[in-house]
Parts: sequence; C-alpha cells; structure tokens
Amino acid sequence: MPKKDSDLFYTCSLIEYIGRKQKLRRGDVVQHLAKMFRQIYFDAPVLHCEPIAKIADEIISMCHIPNGNYDNVADCKYLVPDYWTIGDVFERLITDSHSEGDIMDTAELIYNAWITDAQLDFNSDFYYQPRDYIYACYREGGYLDG
Repeated sequence: MPKKDSDLFYTCSLIEYIGRKQKLRRGDVVQHLAKMFRQIYFDAPVLHCEPIAKIADEIISMCHIPNGNYDNVADCKYLVPDYWTIGDVFERLITDSHSEGDIMDTAELIYNAWITDAQLDFNSDFYYQPRDYIYACYREGGYLDG
C-alpha cells in the first residue's frame, strides 16, 4: 500500500473546503487555482499551521474564485462527511493512480474525471468504499458490478 502523502491530503482537503464554501465542482476549483494548485501542495507543510478557513479565504480572494451553485452538501439526505474525510479519499485515489511524473498532474486528471462527482454524491455509499474498489472503478471508467 502506498505511503500517505500528508501534503497531498492537506491540498485535497483544502480543495474540498473551498468547493463547499464557494459551491463549485472540485474540478472547477482546481481550474480557478491554476498555477497556485501546485504551489499549495508545495507549501502545505507551512499552510497547515494556520486554520484551514483562513487559508481558504485568502486563496479564494487571491484567485478570485467565484460562488457557484453546486451544493452537494445541501443535497445530502444523510450524514455529510467532513472535508478532511473527503480530502483523505481523494489523496488515496490520487496516490493509487499516480505512477510517474508530477503527482499534481494526476490530481488534476482525477478532479476533472467522472469519479469526482461520484465520490461527492453523499447520498451514495461510493466515497467510503474500499480504496482498491474506488481505484478499480476509476481505472475501468465506471462502477464495477459486485
């Protein structure tokens, strides 16, 4: 099993936090971050020393990230997982999917793939499936029959 990348975990959690706050699809958040996306990853050891809400507000302002209308939290009928939990789900999938090159290229692919909306549908059980299953679904391009 791959080693946990705590900087990637923080970056994914921050994307989730910003996405919820601004009501944007997470791929849209990554696009608005542009070059700062990689910088957040590299600065994560320092950024995590501040409250995530403060960092998110600064980044939203700096990158002019707009409000949207994607509210998967309000659409949820059940218990909503926190942004740290979802950050962990994305960190694992990115780590499992990455083979060579810049891990942030892999992260961009994941955040702009179908699987992001699937993992953010909190009315389903997909986001808390075993990591091997989530990775296999991503690799195969869709849900796998049990």
